[in-house]
Amino acid sequence: MCPRIYGVALLLGISLSGAAGAEDLLSPAKREIAMQLVSSAENSSLDWRKQYAYIEDIDDGRGYTAGLIGFTSANGDMLDVVERYTSFVPSNRLAEYLPALRKLAENNDDSHEGLEPDFTQNWKAAAEDEQFRAAQDRVLDEQYLAPAVKQAKADGLGILGQFIYYDALVMHGPGNQREAFGGIRSAALRSTMPPAEGGNEKAWLSAFLDERVKIMREEKAHEETSRVNLEQRRFLEEGNYSLSPPLRWRTNDEDFVIER
Repeated sequence: MCPRIYGVALLLGISLSGAAGAEDLLSPAKREIAMQLVSSAENSSLDWRKQYAYIEDIDDGRGYTAGLIGFTSANGDMLDVVERYTSFVPSNRLAEYLPALRKLAENNDDSHEGLEPDFTQNWKAAAEDEQFRAAQDRVLDEQYLAPAVKQAKADGLGILGQFIYYDALVMHGPGNQREAFGGIRSAALRSTMPPAEGGNEKAWLSAFLDERVKIMREEKAHEETSRVNLEQRRFLEEGNYSLSPPLRWRTNDEDFVIER
């Protein structure tokens, strides 16, 4: 559901293998929590592994939305997934759609041109292949999770802040447009400063979430704000900056818990 960003990990100087030191959102246990939290908001389920096969057009101007975090055909990260999968398995069942996916991404086209009638069926079938699941994992980590952790650390934030940034990147995408992650962060900077610049962590994250909610309420597909107001703000009010279980929250009119 986010705009395409080629080579973002390289551009930002991110080394995923370098995340093995102090615990952060890239650590296996915290990444698992992050995946469950996002899945609760996106899919009303903690079982995020079922989402590899998910695909539908949710009529939000982004074409097909699919996979773990809603990779989209119009904005290009779906293309990135299929390209990565094809680098692993050249003869895979989705490779034939690469020309169509490139054209859709280049034109930010939300149509299904070149994908009908069997693309959704083939996506779901591909999800049975561990290499396809690995391709989704790689794109997710490189384009969304690792950049969120890097920016959050630069801002002096702990694991909760890293997750707040990650969830915003997943929904709003990278970039400096008003409605993108960079625009939301810039808006927050007009009222306060992150800890790395002398600000208070709670005040900074509150301001960031305030600005994010403003953007969410402007878009019909994102106007449901419980993932912010009943989840992330709850953890913030509890002072759970390490995002440590037990975690209890409510989103989409459902209650969730991670006990450990």
